[in-house]
Amino acid sequence: MSLPSPVIIIGTGVVGLCLAQSLKQHGIPFEIYERDPYIERAKGWGLTIHWALPALQSCLPASLYDRLSTIQVDPQQGIKDTGRFLFLDLSTAKPKFVIPPSKRLRVNRIKFRSLLAEDIDVKWDKRFESYRLISDGEVEVTFTDGTTTRGSLLVGADGSSSKIRNQLMGHELGKLHQLPVRFIGVTLRLTPSQVQPLREIDPLLFQGCHPESGVLLWYSTLSTPEVNGSSGEGEYYEGQLNISWMVKSESDEVPVGNKERVLKMRELARGFEKRLLKLVMDIPEDEKVLEIKLQDWPTLEWPSNGGLVTLVGDAAHAMTMYRGEAANHGMTDAALLSEKIVAINDGKISREEVIQSYEKSLRERTHDAVLLSRQACLDAHDLNALTADSPLVSKRAKVLQPGIAVA
Repeated sequence: MSLPSPVIIIGTGVVGLCLAQSLKQHGIPFEIYERDPYIERAKGWGLTIHWALPALQSCLPASLYDRLSTIQVDPQQGIKDTGRFLFLDLSTAKPKFVIPPSKRLRVNRIKFRSLLAEDIDVKWDKRFESYRLISDGEVEVTFTDGTTTRGSLLVGADGSSSKIRNQLMGHELGKLHQLPVRFIGVTLRLTPSQVQPLREIDPLLFQGCHPESGVLLWYSTLSTPEVNGSSGEGEYYEGQLNISWMVKSESDEVPVGNKERVLKMRELARGFEKRLLKLVMDIPEDEKVLEIKLQDWPTLEWPSNGGLVTLVGDAAHAMTMYRGEAANHGMTDAALLSEKIVAINDGKISREEVIQSYEKSLRERTHDAVLLSRQACLDAHDLNALTADSPLVSKRAKVLQPGIAVA
């Protein structure tokens, strides 16, 4: 017996859109809602897809999956990519660790979301307010504009500060854990001569820590002239530059003003190797500096609600970016939940049993993953104590799950 009403997805991040694409492939009715008025509002930075590539492939029609190569931050480097992740001693710019390589794609996040949104009927500018369970086995969702919708399953794909998680768990159990680390970053436009010394370190991305200050720097390519259309005279590259540091006193907090944030980055870069120091010192004082709150939520069990409400992605397992796994876990969530929804729709098993099975496997996979990412974040700021078995520099494990083939 098929589901009596649509699956309701809240959130059009990568994970919500992957789930929508997968449900569409299987002919399962769904509605997807997004609080922003259009997709370009939150541009984001780059995203590395590695062990979740098989899960992503299972979610997408072949015509979309085959186009992933066209949204890489550097298509030419993607052809010959080593798959390596370098962790540097920032005082010398020499590798301290080389994280074991794996097959990966480094893509532009906004282009990735735009690709995933193709042929998906997104309901834009709809901000989730609350949900309630209906006696006939459905869930009713209310939006802040007063409108409502009903479905057979509500899926919270609404990010790390998920309102759906907070309603499920209550504010205290659902709230995020704040790490004692601060993180700011900029998007830079660089000339070929400015970017060449960085590409000599690694063409795609690298990170590292200063042995005395404990300051971490992350740099990655966001676009090349081939990608941004600037080839020829006046060509440029775009790069993502992030800096993070431990908080030990009030003076370590992120300044409020933008100019002050640039000056903070310059101050933190003291002692960096000359190429890296120049990169930071050349940041224009009017460059927009974005702060990212480093918070996480180790996955807990939430009420079953009869299999009517569940979570995916950052809503289910908010984690820091220091292992680069958040999106990979999220895409795996989407693939597995879609597989379970198909089983419900085919009448093979009850909705409550299926959703509880999905949530159990999600908790087993992601609770410790959040804690590993937390430890990686802390380890990243102490180069002298960093060892090869730290979750920061150890190999990222492939997550194998039933129904998802790994090439």
